[in-house]
Amino acid sequence: DLARFFKLPTILTTSFEQGPNGPLVPELKAMFPDAPYIARPGQINAWDNEDFVKAIKATGREQLIIAGVVTDVCVTFPTLSALAEGFEVFVVTDASGTFNTTVQQAAWSRMTQAGAQLMNWFSVACELQGDWRNDIEGLGNLLSERIPNYRNLMNSYSALTAR
Repeated sequence: DLARFFKLPTILTTSFEQGPNGPLVPELKAMFPDAPYIARPGQINAWDNEDFVKAIKATGREQLIIAGVVTDVCVTFPTLSALAEGFEVFVVTDASGTFNTTVQQAAWSRMTQAGAQLMNWFSVACELQGDWRNDIEGLGNLLSERIPNYRNLMNSYSALTAR
């Protein structure tokens, strides 16, 4: 939702759809019907796929926001590769997961030591927004839909401003 709200270029990818990972989550394809979709034939690190890297570079962006299914593989490998090529990388920590907290902490440590910035979904949203005056209702509604407690804050704000 953040990528659509902020009109960010989005690239979708999977590895070896016929294998144990299976196909891309259909909801992602539906959410981003016009996004480049790279079905990698087997490369585990998305950055090892030439089409994926071309799609990234075609955006003209030097900063990447990365999320994926498995923190220590799907997120870590392309993050390290992108950093090595000079990209600034922001990892959305609550948009991926792994088998246990030890593995998660090790992956986060590896990425931060290489220069990645760890952020949660909420902090990514607020950093992209930059200033509440840009669109109070738009971002407020998006946050309220995803964070139930934030809805209380927006309800209070609405009641206060309705006076």
